[in-house]
Amino acid sequence: MPGSDRSTGIVGETDLAFSPASIADEEVLAELMREFYVHEGLDFERARAREAFRTLVADPALGRVWLFRVGGDVVGYAAVTVCYSLEFAGRYALVDELYVREGWRGRGIGARALELAAEACRELGVAAVRLEVDTWNTRAMALYRRLGFELQERYMMSRWIA
Repeated sequence: MPGSDRSTGIVGETDLAFSPASIADEEVLAELMREFYVHEGLDFERARAREAFRTLVADPALGRVWLFRVGGDVVGYAAVTVCYSLEFAGRYALVDELYVREGWRGRGIGARALELAAEACRELGVAAVRLEVDTWNTRAMALYRRLGFELQERYMMSRWIA
């Protein structure tokens, strides 16, 4: 495949580009989000996703969204949001969404995206970075551990506030 080392499948540094998402990217991001939500078994509501994206882009203090491209192909995205915690004595970041299209997985894109997210977190002045991973996703867990994330024996629970 062009843009990758044929022996390893790893995408070369010069071939992979991360760009901050803007309002002009709304349609492509919505499509990526739909793919991610289907993959994760989540309900996708296009209007709600667009509104959330617009809010995040309008206020950079809330976090960042990036698109990943190899050549002219959009191959994934990441969204990092800023939270506040007494446990962390201040602001921390949440890797809210990280998605690499199926044909591009296993080529180092996710790892490089998380390093980019860590750099953005330093710029945002956060104390720690958290992420969620489904218990069945052992491949992602292995990547996250290699990058220094530690498993915390807790359950993430959510309640929608109507």
